Amino acid sequence: MSTFVIEGGHHLKGEITPQGAKNETLQTICAVLLTDQKVTITNIPEIHDVMKLIEILGDMGVTVNKTSHGTYEFQADQIKLEYLQTDHFKENAARLRGSIMLLGPMLARFGQGFIPRPGGDKIGRRRLDTHFTGLIKLGVILDFEPNSYFYRAHAKKLVGTYIHMDEISVTGTANVVMASVLAEGTTVIYNAACEPYLQQLCKMLNSMGAKIEGIGSNRLTVTGVKSLGGCVHHTLPDMIEVGSFIGLAALTQSELTIKNCSLPDLGVIPDIFEKLGIILVKNGDDIIIPHQKSYDIETFMDGSILTVYDAPWPGFTPDLISIILVTAIQAKGSVLIHQKMFESRLFFVDKLIDMGAQIILCDPHRATVIGLDRKYALRGIEMTSPDIRAGMALLNAALSAEGTSRIHNIEQIDRGYEKIDERLNKLGARITRVANNG
Repeated sequence: MSTFVIEGGHHLKGEITPQGAKNETLQTICAVLLTDQKVTITNIPEIHDVMKLIEILGDMGVTVNKTSHGTYEFQADQIKLEYLQTDHFKENAARLRGSIMLLGPMLARFGQGFIPRPGGDKIGRRRLDTHFTGLIKLGVILDFEPNSYFYRAHAKKLVGTYIHMDEISVTGTANVVMASVLAEGTTVIYNAACEPYLQQLCKMLNSMGAKIEGIGSNRLTVTGVKSLGGCVHHTLPDMIEVGSFIGLAALTQSELTIKNCSLPDLGVIPDIFEKLGIILVKNGDDIIIPHQKSYDIETFMDGSILTVYDAPWPGFTPDLISIILVTAIQAKGSVLIHQKMFESRLFFVDKLIDMGAQIILCDPHRATVIGLDRKYALRGIEMTSPDIRAGMALLNAALSAEGTSRIHNIEQIDRGYEKIDERLNKLGARITRVANNG
C-alpha cells in the first residue's frame, strides 16, 4: 500500500484534460465479447479497475493489442470457456465490481456464463438481484453456490420479453441490454438507466449491428439480431473527473481550465456547482473556473437551506456527492447533503471534521455542511482513503489545508483516477507518492 504526502495551501493554475470515463469503459470492454470481430476503443483510462478487467479478458482468450496510450484493439474469437470455472478467474473477478457485466455478453453469445460475487467500493448495499432478474426473464437459468459465492448461468436460447427493471441500475441495465441484443425477438426494458455511459454503450452496440431504440430514455426497445460485427468507439471524458476538478479549483482558490469536457453530456453537474456559488465560464467544450476569493451557497426561493441530493440520471450523480460535500466546506452559507443511494458513503466526514470542517452527520444518508467562508483554514492530518470518490474528496481537502496531510490506501484513488498526483503537480500541487514497505 502507498501513501500521498500533500503539502497544502498552494493555488493551482493551468489546463487539465479529464481522462476517459471509467464507468463507460467497464461496460464497453465487456461488450467486445459479443462479437468475434475486431473492436477498437479509444480514450480508455489506464486505471487499476479498467486494466484489471482488460487482464481478465486476456485470460479468457480475448486478443488485446494496445496501439497507443488509451487506445486498445480487442478480438474475442478464441474464448476459453473452461477458464471461467478456474480458481484464477474466481479470484480476479471477485476483486472487481465491473466483472459482473461479463455475464450478459457471455450468455448472449455462448449460452453460458460464470461469475463470483464481485468486489468494489464498500459504500453500502449493492445488490445483484436486478442483474439476475432481468437475465432470468430472458430465459437464463441461474445456479448459486453459497459456499463459494459463485454464480453459474446458462440458457439454450435467450428470448425477448418485457422487463421492468426493479432498480434503476446502470450496470444492471447494461447487462440486460448486452444479453438482449442477440436474443430471439424483441425485448422492452422499462425503468432502464439512461446515464451517458449507458447511452454510449447502446450507440456502440448499434454501430456493431444491434437494433436498440429509445437511447437516452428509460424505455429501451431491443430487436435481437443474429450476430454483431466490429466497430471503433470513442469514450466520453469522465464527468466525475470534471466535477472533481471544479471542486478542487474552488476549494483551493485556483484558476483552472478543464479541457474537452463534452458539456452536453454533463447534465446538471455544472448547475449544482453553480448553486454553491462557483463561477463557471463555458468556452466551446471547455470549462474555465476563475480565481474566486469566496463563493456563496444559494438558498431556495423561500430562504430555506439548499439541499443537494443524488438521483438516477438525469439527476445528480452519486459519484460526486463526496466532492460537493468537501467543496462546500469553505463556502459562505450552509447546505444539506442527502446521499440517497448508499448508506455508508458519508462516513468519511469524520476525517473532514478532524481537519476543522463544520459538518453535522445527521444520519448515514444526510450531512449538513456549515461553510467556513475561509475564516478558518483546514489543517493537515493523517487519514485513510475508504473508497475511490471519498479518496479524491479527501485529496481536494488536503490540497486546500494548511500544513501537511498524509492519505493512506491511495490504491483506492488510483482505481478511479489515472496518475492524479502527476497531473495535479503539473498545475502547482505538491503531492508526493510514498511506497509503504512491509
